[in-house]
Amino acid sequence: MKKSNIIMLLAAIFPLALFIFPLWNITLEAPQYPIPLGMNIHINDFADANPYDIKNINLMNHYVGMKYIPEAIPEFKIFPIGIIVSTIIGLLIAFKGNYKWFLGWFVLMIVLSSAGIYDFYIWEHDYGHNLDPKAIMKFTNPDGSVMGFQPPLFGTKHILNFTAHSYPRLGAFFLGLGIATSLLAFFIGKKSHKKALNI
Repeated sequence: MKKSNIIMLLAAIFPLALFIFPLWNITLEAPQYPIPLGMNIHINDFADANPYDIKNINLMNHYVGMKYIPEAIPEFKIFPIGIIVSTIIGLLIAFKGNYKWFLGWFVLMIVLSSAGIYDFYIWEHDYGHNLDPKAIMKFTNPDGSVMGFQPPLFGTKHILNFTAHSYPRLGAFFLGLGIATSLLAFFIGKKSHKKALNI
């Protein structure tokens, strides 16, 4: 097997780490919580960063009219299938394809990852803005509009007396590593192909 194909093989395998490690983490810091509340987002479920964190987040969010964080969402069925299918495609390309197919897999993963990030943003927006009008506590912006409580897609954001942090975790880094490695495999394969033509 060519060097570029071996590298492509690794690229296809790296995203499977999403079934072991969390993809993302959202953490909430506030004076009333000495230990910050946190939620790890896996490819197929939500998990407490510390015991009962999601329960406490749901109780807190209830007062301002936010939806409860569900135990399952449709994406938890779709995303695992997407990773498995893309991994199988990547493995087939690694064993049977040439370097041009490596670039195709790279583009496919960029598109799928971008769609996942967009879906995550839409979920956060709905979660933070679609509030229950009968909520116990209501907050408004300086212009009188209803205040939203959307956590940041990436980075840190101050919401009332909370500081929300949203950052990728190890699973996301493995996914990114797989995508980057496939691009590396493409360039190595392209270089080898040109070298072979010049011989």
